[in-house]
Amino acid sequence: MAKEIGTEEVLGDKNIAKVSVVGVGMKNHSGVASMMFNTLARENINIMMISTSEIRISCIIEEKYTELAVRVLHTAFGLDKED
Repeated sequence: MAKEIGTEEVLGDKNIAKVSVVGVGMKNHSGVASMMFNTLARENINIMMISTSEIRISCIIEEKYTELAVRVLHTAFGLDKED
């Protein structure tokens, strides 16, 4: 891969994961990013990198926190409630 892109080396990290909040409603609702970041912070989940678009916020975290992150984000955004 390094030769293909003209660099000395390519590094990877198998101990990271990406968690995302996605939805077109984010265009009209402020505070989604804040809720995501605060929710992860309350669980002491360090955000290593953030990427955003109009309808998505993605965070890179340590892989060992993936399940916890998904669970607490589902709760924070009310996705675990039964109708």
